[in-house]
Amino acid sequence: MADRSTRETIEAVWRIEAPRLMAGLVRLTGDVGLAEDLAQEAFIAAFEHWGHAGVPAKPGAWLMTTARNRALDMFRRHARLAEKHQELARDLTIQEEVGAPDFDAALEPMIEDDMLRLMLIACHPVLSPEARVALTLRMVGGLTTDEIARAFLVPEPTVAQRIVRAKRALGQADVPFEVPAGDKLTARVGSVLAVLYLIFNEGYAASSGDDWLRPALCADALRIGRVLAGLVPDQPEVHGLLALMSLQASRSAARVGPDGEPVLLLDQDRTRWDRLAIRNGLAALARAEALGGARGPYALQAAVAACHARAVRPEDTDWVRIAAIYRDLAEVSPSPVVELNRAVAVAMADGPAAGLPLVDALLEEPALRGYHLLPSVRGDFLFKLGRLAEARAEFERAAGMTRNTREQRLLRDRAAACGE
Repeated sequence: MADRSTRETIEAVWRIEAPRLMAGLVRLTGDVGLAEDLAQEAFIAAFEHWGHAGVPAKPGAWLMTTARNRALDMFRRHARLAEKHQELARDLTIQEEVGAPDFDAALEPMIEDDMLRLMLIACHPVLSPEARVALTLRMVGGLTTDEIARAFLVPEPTVAQRIVRAKRALGQADVPFEVPAGDKLTARVGSVLAVLYLIFNEGYAASSGDDWLRPALCADALRIGRVLAGLVPDQPEVHGLLALMSLQASRSAARVGPDGEPVLLLDQDRTRWDRLAIRNGLAALARAEALGGARGPYALQAAVAACHARAVRPEDTDWVRIAAIYRDLAEVSPSPVVELNRAVAVAMADGPAAGLPLVDALLEEPALRGYHLLPSVRGDFLFKLGRLAEARAEFERAAGMTRNTREQRLLRDRAAACGE
């Protein structure tokens, strides 16, 4: 039985090695569900064996060898050894001895290809966005079903069902374990980026629950983003999203107060911003721009974040530049949310009277119906213009729309500040 220290070590090894393990097993078996079962069996075996024998020097190789040995046993039992043996032998000599050697360096390019294939499968367009998120966090992020459920505040059976349905959909669609070429690869990488963006945003501004932030989700999105950037280094939007996430995450420590309450951007203590994350974000943005991706949607959003990161004081923020970036973003990737953000930038640059008409033009926008930030922004403009009764009504309306209790409290406090 593993002691607490060993259990923690095994869990840490699992988080690191699970994606590589899953990627290799999916390639060999051609079955996402079977690959996950084999990986889980290897994980259980590690708990049983490492508890008394200790953690091996090369735990990733131990897990892979154990999983492949079990796959070999299964194929033998099902009389499929002949068709699978050659694939198994090509990648790794199956050994009965516990503590097998690490992978040969020559296999590293194959492992990288497997990782990219795994990401493309987990984020395949045949799946719903919710299924892509769950499967990516499970297969690429190494999270358990319970961890995913807690991160998104949904019941664990709901997440489990999403994962089961996703695997079934991939099987029914007969999705090949391959890396598409040319424009098809670009489109599929775009699907991966969209999933990472969803994961990060849920961590950065939780849509529901009692926490303003869920840092673990931000960290997972960043970790997977860095892996993806290493796998497809010439894709500018990969670096654009990595820049955006790094720059946004740099403010995390300053975004909550001592009791977990939200601290808005202009009120944050900028000395608490993570300077290393900012440097990494600016470097990733420079890389995206050098690859010709300056006008990519993620790179443009990162450019906005960079304006904030470079401002030592709130009053140093180049709001005119930010408004111009949002104008460019509206051309490249038009959406009502982009227009709402542009209205905020215009109001900061030219005053609330300039931003209010832009917000009012969005009031009948179907996509923003139920979007709490629309009345929140409008309430802020009205408050600054001295129209307190109207502002109060907007803040109260916004508080009734959000499911995040911290945000509800913030908005109700703002409503109360408007007076009766």
